Amino acid sequence: MKKILLYFFLVVFFLSCTRVPITGRRQMNLLPESDLMKMSLAEYNKFLGENHPMPDSDPNTVLVKKVGGNIKTAVEKFMSANKKYKKRIEGYNWQFNLVNDDKTVNAWCMPGGKVVVYSGLLPVTQNETALAVVMGHEIAHAIARHGNERMSQAMAVQTGGAILSVAVSSQSSVSKDLFNQSYGAVSGLGVLAYSRKHELEADKLGLVFMAMAGYNPTEAVAFWERMAKASKGSNMAILSTHPSDDKRIEEIKAFLPKAMKYYHPSQP
Repeated sequence: MKKILLYFFLVVFFLSCTRVPITGRRQMNLLPESDLMKMSLAEYNKFLGENHPMPDSDPNTVLVKKVGGNIKTAVEKFMSANKKYKKRIEGYNWQFNLVNDDKTVNAWCMPGGKVVVYSGLLPVTQNETALAVVMGHEIAHAIARHGNERMSQAMAVQTGGAILSVAVSSQSSVSKDLFNQSYGAVSGLGVLAYSRKHELEADKLGLVFMAMAGYNPTEAVAFWERMAKASKGSNMAILSTHPSDDKRIEEIKAFLPKAMKYYHPSQP
């Protein structure tokens, strides 16, 4: 029986295995991304109904939408140039909203390009380029399908091979429960607690996307240094599962030469 289950999991992993853009890391995505996007849209609308976004006329909203639009264009350009990844953004209907919550220093992006930035983040970002650091990072989580990967891992553990094929259906109670645990607005943040491995990977993808959008990726070092100072003695949501400040900055500095190859200041 154990051999049968092992064989089953190996087959499932092979069929669902993909590679993350830029890093090339193998990952398992059991759930159809289109199903996650449908659930994300419903949850996103629920969140915005309970946390009204700031008006489009607000200068900070204008900035969030500008940065989001620039990174969106960069992501689409990258995917078009790398056709094997083009399907990663099929069905994306991007939305960028700023929520008036000065106590929350955070931002997130759900599958399908549903982005929220909290106003409490802006005093730490301080400028447009630093905001691009954060938004590029959060969008990278969605592009890398980290949520699908985390949910797939949890699903495999919770259900076992015998009923895994049923669980991956978007209509199953298992997938719905896992989605609500991961992205539900009831969590208070509407964001999945990613692993440190995913956080470091999102940093790398985010640096490339912001560079392609015309933002200097070297700003990431200064931003995370500010975050390190601002987080002392606090419990910032954005740092709850993130790598240590020193580890993150070390990894970013090591990756910057590659990210800078995508940087052209003349772009938006």
